[in-house]
Amino acid sequence: MSRILSILLVVAMSLTFAGSGWASDAAEFQLLWPDGAPGAVGDKDADKDADKPGVWIYRATENPNGAAVVICPGGGYAIHATDHEGVQPARYFNRIGVTAFVLRYRLSPYRHPAPLNDAQQAIRYVRENAKEFGIDPHRVGIMGFSAGGHLASTALTHFDLVNASAEGGAGKQSSRPDFGILGYPVVSFVADFAHKGSAKNLLGESMGEDQLKELSNDLHVTAETPPVFLFHTSEDTGVPAENSLAFFAACQKAKVPAELHIYQQGPHGVGLANGHPALSQWIDAAGTWLRQNAILAPGKRQSVSGTINFKGQPLKWGTVALIPENPQAPVGWAMVRNGQFSIPEKSGPQAGPCEVVVTNLGEVAPGPTIDDARELARGQRVDVKDGGDNNLQLQFE
Repeated sequence: MSRILSILLVVAMSLTFAGSGWASDAAEFQLLWPDGAPGAVGDKDADKDADKPGVWIYRATENPNGAAVVICPGGGYAIHATDHEGVQPARYFNRIGVTAFVLRYRLSPYRHPAPLNDAQQAIRYVRENAKEFGIDPHRVGIMGFSAGGHLASTALTHFDLVNASAEGGAGKQSSRPDFGILGYPVVSFVADFAHKGSAKNLLGESMGEDQLKELSNDLHVTAETPPVFLFHTSEDTGVPAENSLAFFAACQKAKVPAELHIYQQGPHGVGLANGHPALSQWIDAAGTWLRQNAILAPGKRQSVSGTINFKGQPLKWGTVALIPENPQAPVGWAMVRNGQFSIPEKSGPQAGPCEVVVTNLGEVAPGPTIDDARELARGQRVDVKDGGDNNLQLQFE
């Protein structure tokens, strides 16, 4: 009897949820080419999702900041890991005010450039409809995991700007992302650590060396490549961490802003790594990276310099942070040496009121000079000016 009651309870709960707010949480799906994608082989009027690239739209409804990201789930160009490498990251981005678009791109037997065309069209679609979504068209990025990371890294290195020959609409928008986030990405098709399955599914059996090199994306990083955040794990044997290392090294060589996190534990395909005390921190690190790269708040960054005196003497060794009132705006930060500090524009705060936090680290000397790092009195505020003379003279007692 208890088993019957349990079954009835489950059914009742299912019916309750079906009629509740859960249904309203379903994401809107939008075809990227309502009249049929270029090169699609299926019937656009038939129920063949494989031939219909599109995006699930996850709007940031709480504290939206105007940033957006297109997310490419992985799956070796054979399947889509849409939940843990698509929807779940999208929900995280919604929580920090970013609108997310989870991409359904074409898979094998479609070959290159079909998936890239889909990713580029998604970026163009977001920009073309920026006003509707409350998005800044200059803060639209791309993210991808595994083979989706290969697709995202291809979009980061193989893009076009405004297409003057396009007839109109999304086609006239640039396909260059403003930033990239790559999770355990496939990057190379020619190195010893190449993921041959992804290459085969994307290029087919007759793939040539030139094609493999063209889509080994570490070979195509230039000074025009957007800023990139990467994470990987040392234990990933499916797609070794050398892929991320190679892309990061290429960014370093081209002077592209990049941040790389290699975690010790975790197999391939971890997604958000829910519950892991170390690996699960990567997504918050990515959110902080977005903030510090001025993606989460509009406005031009400003250079700030100045002097800091402590008890009438230049502060020997320390740090200074300019913390804006807007928690999504980047923090300006620098080391203090002999009372001097300088924060360049590329890493400075945006214009507006900021709290000043200075930490005394002691002196560089053979022995200890203070018991511990000491935060000097809080409460000082400065107004960082747009294009103005941001030279600060700070005194602490």
